[in-house]
This record gives sequence, C-alpha cells and structure tokens, in this order.
Amino acid sequence: QVQLVESGGGLVQPGGSLRLSCAASRSISAFNAMGWYRQAPGKQRDLVATITSAGSTNYADSVKGRFTISRDNAKNTVYLQMNSLKPEDTAVYYCNAVVVLITTYKYWGQGTQVTVSS
Repeated sequence: QVQLVESGGGLVQPGGSLRLSCAASRSISAFNAMGWYRQAPGKQRDLVATITSAGSTNYADSVKGRFTISRDNAKNTVYLQMNSLKPEDTAVYYCNAVVVLITTYKYWGQGTQVTVSS
C-alpha cells in the first residue's frame, strides 16, 4: 500500500505564495506519474498539475505561469510551488500517484486546505 502525505497548506493573502509538499511512503521513481488536484466546495476534483517519471509536466490553463510542479526522488517528495495566488485557488489540494502495470493503480493523499483571502 502507498501512503501520500500532503503538507504546506494554509491561509494566504491574494498575490501571496505557498509551497505544497507530498511525501510518499515508497520510492516515487516507481510511479509513472504524480500530480496535484484540487476540489473547491460544491465542485468536482480538477487537475492542477502533473509530472511524469521522465520529468514532463502538464498544467491546467488556470495555473499556467503561476504554479510549478517538481519532484525530488531522493526525498520521495513532489512539490507544488504556487505563486500569485488568487481567491479562486481556494480549495483542498490532493496529491496523486499513478502506477501503470497490467492494471492502473491510483493513490491519493488526505488533502491539504489552501485558502486565499484578505
């Protein structure tokens, strides 16, 4: 079983920055991809950013140029640097890991709250 533990959420003013971390219980090199998703109250969970084992990244249009996803294989951790935060970025942010074998396995963290408000 894989455990993903997010941290780094909190309350920040508009225009501010936060860095989220996702620590995995096993080597992240084993994952085909990892990513961040977010879910605002009453809305569906949406993709924010992903990074593959090869280092390729993908971002939602709403965060391009403001958020950066990165990974540190030595620390088994994936990060999401969030700059120029807006109130509409307020949501619970979830870490995700995917392993593709014969079956695709998806793992989720418990989520961390990000609130952007003055």
